[in-house]
Amino acid sequence: MRGEDKQNHTLFSYVRPDSRIPANHPLRLIRQVTDTALRSLSDAFDAAYSDQGRPSIPPERLIRALLIQALYSIRSERLLMEQMDYNLLFRWFVGLSVDEPVWDASTFSKNRDRLLAGDIAAAFLTAVLETEQVKGLLSSEHFSVDGTQIQAWASIKSFRRKDGKDEPPSLGRNGARDFHQEKRSNKTHASTTDPDARLYKKGKGKEAKLSFIGHLLMENRHGLIVDACLTPATGFAEPEAALAMLGNLPGEHRVTVGADKAYDTAGFVAGARAINVTPHVAQNINGQRGSNLDGRTTRHIGYPISQIVRKRIEEPNGWIKTIAGMQRAPFRGLPRMDWMFRFKAAAYDLIRLPGLLATG
Repeated sequence: MRGEDKQNHTLFSYVRPDSRIPANHPLRLIRQVTDTALRSLSDAFDAAYSDQGRPSIPPERLIRALLIQALYSIRSERLLMEQMDYNLLFRWFVGLSVDEPVWDASTFSKNRDRLLAGDIAAAFLTAVLETEQVKGLLSSEHFSVDGTQIQAWASIKSFRRKDGKDEPPSLGRNGARDFHQEKRSNKTHASTTDPDARLYKKGKGKEAKLSFIGHLLMENRHGLIVDACLTPATGFAEPEAALAMLGNLPGEHRVTVGADKAYDTAGFVAGARAINVTPHVAQNINGQRGSNLDGRTTRHIGYPISQIVRKRIEEPNGWIKTIAGMQRAPFRGLPRMDWMFRFKAAAYDLIRLPGLLATG
């Protein structure tokens, strides 16, 4: 018997968003860990807000909304607000009831900027790692490090001479520029759109772009990110940032770090050993020079294991850039970009937890 297409537009509905979320939905565990981490940041939130004035959007809801944007690849905050208006899953995760109105996109962005002004992203990543569910998954002995190129929110046309002696662009809103036979470098040129961006190419044969470098430190047991930062794109940024992150690891015991050939430099190898870190980096042997590692390091069984496991760090690098939307910079300026890169690293750890905790 064919059912009738009755349109039942009831005036009242007694439905909790929680009742519509499956019991085994991955966001349930992510919400649980996120709430635990956010409760530990209550004092940091109090310090970032004034005791006077109108109440703002709760910072806990801002953080959860930004997580939704990263986890579901929502390209803009305006689209995030639109989807949150009709998506019960998003409303439940952020903490909005069915009847509560969503925020205006400009209001959300204004309140988000207050968090960007503080060190909340780094604190949130640390708080996630210190929760009881995550703490037991981490290795304290073996790590991997890598850097990835993040294209800046600036056109190559904005890369102008610092002394102002270059030719101006042609007329029009997006006027053309002739770069033929013009030698450009970071010493003589700078972007007028984002002065923190640097002209950089990741490897030979690659196109030079205005960029930043994002750095990740991964523990090798389950491939979770334990530290992250973003720096200007320079030739020495990767080993320098790696040493800084390794120096912040807790404890004084010896650890190992796996890395690719870019870290096979005399400065990185010596610096790592000085802070009680054994550098398991890939040997960069070419016609000009040999590797900075010898058999004293490579003969141990742990060296080839580190070289195999360290390739897993490409997974969070790829996820942060493609899924979480960091392939192209969402902001201008190094401080705001560094904040968002750290936050997306925390989002990667959270998205890994349902699978890891389900399998033990």
